[in-house]
Amino acid sequence: MRIGIIGLGVVGSSVAQILQTNQDVIAARAGEEIIPVIGAVRNLHKSRADVTFRLVDDVNVVLNDPTIDTIVELMGGIDEAYVVAQKTLRAGKNLVTANKAMLAYYRYELQEIAGKIPIGFEASVAGGIPIIKALRDGLGANHILEICGILNGTCNFILTNMFLHNMPYATALAKAQELGYAEADPSFDVGGFDAAHKLLILASIAYGIDAKPDSILIEGITDISEDEIAFAREFGYSLKLLAIARKVGNEVELRVHPAFVPLSEMISRVDGVMNGISVVGDCVGETMYYGAGAGGKATASAVISDLIEIARCKSTPMLGFKKSLESGLVLREKDSIRSRYYLRLDVADEAGVLAQVAQILSSENISIRSLLQPSSQKGAKILLSTHLCNEKHIKSAMDKLATLQFVRHAPVMIRIKDSQ
Repeated sequence: MRIGIIGLGVVGSSVAQILQTNQDVIAARAGEEIIPVIGAVRNLHKSRADVTFRLVDDVNVVLNDPTIDTIVELMGGIDEAYVVAQKTLRAGKNLVTANKAMLAYYRYELQEIAGKIPIGFEASVAGGIPIIKALRDGLGANHILEICGILNGTCNFILTNMFLHNMPYATALAKAQELGYAEADPSFDVGGFDAAHKLLILASIAYGIDAKPDSILIEGITDISEDEIAFAREFGYSLKLLAIARKVGNEVELRVHPAFVPLSEMISRVDGVMNGISVVGDCVGETMYYGAGAGGKATASAVISDLIEIARCKSTPMLGFKKSLESGLVLREKDSIRSRYYLRLDVADEAGVLAQVAQILSSENISIRSLLQPSSQKGAKILLSTHLCNEKHIKSAMDKLATLQFVRHAPVMIRIKDSQ
């Protein structure tokens, strides 16, 4: 197999290196040699010691090379990468991509264009964890009841350091940036968008649902403080950014947000930059996948696994199904989500405050499950959790609480993941 690589950054360079150093074992598993013959880069003058093949700065030179039968797209971005992917497929060439952002918007369009042409995208979700093959192939006999994943190593590193080492959010973020786990502008990660793109890809395979990022609930970790960490310790939780897909009747619930996770659950023990994904099938029950979710070699490993699969001539549909999957499923409205919730209220230290808070929650049919009032020199704080209620009602209660004269800052809300 002769391949062209578009984009030779950290992942692309690792792909080139592994194809060279592990050439024998890869060829044995693929049944043929996988040979990179040309690559497209933005800067031809940058030193690339691991790259021994021809480089160009025009992607069309790679796309139009008649000797290339597979394109590996590692350029990043959305629209430009989508154009490259379309040209690749329309030229009859196989496509392997690690581009989660592009797939979050255009996965169904690419499957339609591809027809029987293989598309590999294992590297687009959770780095070196083979979760796409697990969902598409290993769990193919199951109706998927729930996917719950820690899909962003940057957020998990920050929350782990806040929980285990008492770091404030800003300090943990700075440490992540210092170690190269977070970008100078970390908003895509800490805002939950990276995890949301990955969740949409997994939900397509599990449920055949074509949702876009703008249609689902996405919240990040920027509002989390030491108060949430104290609440978690007091009531036996860890705090994680979760990506959740859940089948509820004929609806699919998709959401990304911080959540308190009971310490009894396996996913609560996924720490640092690692990723972990729990999948519940109606036949197999719960299965758990754990490993490196990012990094050059881990992601390159997933890219090469797709190349090996294509070399073996396995031509399955991109998303794992030829006919409409789970016919009749629709995306659940965000306001219909049901959960338990945590609220943090910064209030004036006055008599009757708690009674008014309880009255507002009661007016929305929300009952309090637990309550913590840590001491503060700057007024008073109320940390509470609720029993199960609707997203619509908790948001209405939050709006009402924010208007009270004694509430000094906007209330903070985090969902609580209960054991299913």
